[in-house]
Amino acid sequence: MVKMAANEEKQQGHRPGVYKQKNKGHKHGKHRTKGEIERENKGRVSVTTLTKKQRKELGKMDRRHKANQLRKTKKDQVLMEKRRLGSRDGPPHLVAVVSLHANADAGAVSKLLRGEGAGGVVHLERCVSGVGDSFGLIVPRFKQRFTFLNQSTDDMHSLLDVAKVADSLVFVLDSTEGWDTYGDHCLSCLFAQGLASHALVCQGLSDISVKKRVDFRKALSKITEVRFPDSRLFPLDSDQDATLLLRHLGSQRQRKLGFRSRRSHLLAERVAFTPNGPMEGSGSGGPSGLGTLRVSGYVRGRALHANRLVHISGHGDFQLSQIDAPPDPLPLNLTTVRATKPGRGRDVEMQDGDESEAPVRVLMKADPSSRESLQVEAAVDPMDGEQTWPTEQELLDAEEARKNKRVMKVPKGTSDYQATWIIDEDEEEENGETDEESSDDDDGDDLMDEAMDGEDEENHSQETGSQAASEDEDDEEEEEEEVFSTERGGADQRYDDNMDEAAEEEGLKRYREARSHELFPDEVDTPLDAPARIRFQRYRGLKSFRSSPWDPMENLPLDYSRIFQFQSFERTRRRILAEAAADEDGAMDGWYVTLHIIDVPVSVMESVQSGKPLVLVSLLPHEQKMSVMHLLVQRHPSNTEPIKSKEELVFHCGFRRFRASPIFSQHTTADKHKMERFLRPDAPTVVSVYAPITFPPAGVLLFKQRNDGVQDLVATGSLLSCDPRRVVLKRIVLSGHPFKINRRSAVVRYMFFNRDDIMWFKPVELRTKWGRRGHIKDALGTHGHMKCVFDNQLRSQDTVLMNLYKRVYPRWTYDPYVPSQLPWFKKEVTIEMDDLDME
Repeated sequence: MVKMAANEEKQQGHRPGVYKQKNKGHKHGKHRTKGEIERENKGRVSVTTLTKKQRKELGKMDRRHKANQLRKTKKDQVLMEKRRLGSRDGPPHLVAVVSLHANADAGAVSKLLRGEGAGGVVHLERCVSGVGDSFGLIVPRFKQRFTFLNQSTDDMHSLLDVAKVADSLVFVLDSTEGWDTYGDHCLSCLFAQGLASHALVCQGLSDISVKKRVDFRKALSKITEVRFPDSRLFPLDSDQDATLLLRHLGSQRQRKLGFRSRRSHLLAERVAFTPNGPMEGSGSGGPSGLGTLRVSGYVRGRALHANRLVHISGHGDFQLSQIDAPPDPLPLNLTTVRATKPGRGRDVEMQDGDESEAPVRVLMKADPSSRESLQVEAAVDPMDGEQTWPTEQELLDAEEARKNKRVMKVPKGTSDYQATWIIDEDEEEENGETDEESSDDDDGDDLMDEAMDGEDEENHSQETGSQAASEDEDDEEEEEEEVFSTERGGADQRYDDNMDEAAEEEGLKRYREARSHELFPDEVDTPLDAPARIRFQRYRGLKSFRSSPWDPMENLPLDYSRIFQFQSFERTRRRILAEAAADEDGAMDGWYVTLHIIDVPVSVMESVQSGKPLVLVSLLPHEQKMSVMHLLVQRHPSNTEPIKSKEELVFHCGFRRFRASPIFSQHTTADKHKMERFLRPDAPTVVSVYAPITFPPAGVLLFKQRNDGVQDLVATGSLLSCDPRRVVLKRIVLSGHPFKINRRSAVVRYMFFNRDDIMWFKPVELRTKWGRRGHIKDALGTHGHMKCVFDNQLRSQDTVLMNLYKRVYPRWTYDPYVPSQLPWFKKEVTIEMDDLDME
């Protein structure tokens, strides 16, 4: 029956399934079966699919084995670097002995380490140039070699320079107090700069009775936990203690300092100076003469190339002429010397060769065509900003354009676009002439031309009338302006007549005296003897300090033409550091070399002869060029004196040491940064200064010199970036007093003192200390009263403020040389230099 009904419906013309639900069709392109994918990609496998397949097929044990292999590779690499230090293939282990207490004797520690009972053989005395108490030690028992130097803490800058290149530091403590105040100051500087591997040594514990010895060690360990929470305290009273200390120094984990591990550096062990030639009136190699400085020492860090510049700490940047490879003065395995280890009967091999036996090899000579230049500043042509005299062709073109230029008078207020649609009289005459010339052969056209001429005459008469009307309108507007200015002058005169000037001056005096202790740091008084629009003409107002635009390339000072700028400092830094890590051309780490440094002043040699160590570092590309460097620092708790912006300070930035006058600003993520007038003690501060480019990371120390010559540690931090486009804005706040208060408006006085200043600063927004916002509506009188409108009614104790901003820049006072005659020390040290001819 159902089939029959369906057949009847078909016969009757009904379409079955008209009202049947229709679902969306399946998209085969998004959800395909595995078979379809394999058939489409037969013979082709994408990289992503292959990677996922390999990762899936890699079993759990395979992943574990792979992780173990990576871990083992890194561990072997660290162990290789650790074992290489002090071995035959690496440089000697450089150890600096530093006393942190006035009663601690660092010389006794050096004497005990020199003894034969410690298991070492002193192979070289006075091995570090400029340091009297230094020696090279070979320990056959550990198959290692050390270089010890006793660095005095009297010269803080020399101590910091030595700590930058030392592999380990041995701090000598007092048995009862640990370190004194100055020792704590030295530790603050060393920690801020970056502290290498260290060991704590204490003498005098053997003199204490056995019962009290444990208590003394516990008390001393409690003191040292403040600075060194995980360090071990080594007693040093016998040869056995010295042996344990040497074993610890040779096997301890080495701390990596970023600013030195990425650069090649060297501590001078032998220094010789050859003057270029006799100077007039100063003899051979006078104080102002230049010469070639030959510095010998072990290369540490990266490979040293002859085409790179070298920086001598405290003296500047110089070029190399060549690199020599003299014999190693502290060898291990060249000639066999019978040396017996303490407690054992085995023999080891050590070097005992004479330097004069082996000739000096020249490793590398600098290529003048590819050598880094000493260009510090950008080449500036003072005529670039001048207007040049035009050529004859330009003068002729200008004269022709002036002749062809039509002057057309248009009604007042007409824009340039509207003026182009106004037909000039000359154009009408030209159009009439062309029409007459083209219609000589057609009579009908002549009739049309006559009609057109008639219309033109009518239009001309209408335009003449419109011009006369516009002139009349201009005259009427000028008359209205004169009337308005007369009325305004009369209103101002009436307002001034009702004002008592003597009472106004007395009120201003009392107002400023009452608010002298309430001023904000940025609040300034408007001068009475000069217009505010002239005094603050470099300032501008901002609607929003966060979002209002400020062009960083606008109105730049002349000093900005002398500096360099990167398109992307971070990208350049990554590229240069990667290239330095992959560069293996030059003198490698651990080689004993002699550097020939050219055009070095004789003051460098005088500094070495006065007892100061000489530290050299190979500069990366662009690190000799000047730019605007930004340093993120935190004020040191020991400093309580105010540090003003643009005050001259002494900087330690990486291997560099220089003087400069910085500016301070807030550390924010915005595109504009507010200048700080003083170094804040409660928040990190960004210090901006003109200085040579240095690629971070690098530690930063700021010192201030007192009148008595003592250097105070002001702040510590790190290198932030190099960005001349960083906008630092100085803010000033002009204040006024509400004289009369209405519902939404108020009369404000004492902010300005003449009408022109009020109209000049009228577009700038006003605010109050109670959070009201407003603007200047009009000036009242000629003595600085103004009517202002606010978003709510003011209070009588409120103060009206106006914020103004201008961009500020640091001062160019960079000085790479630290004068030797200034007392940079904790206490005065007298040095006899009779053999030097110094001015």
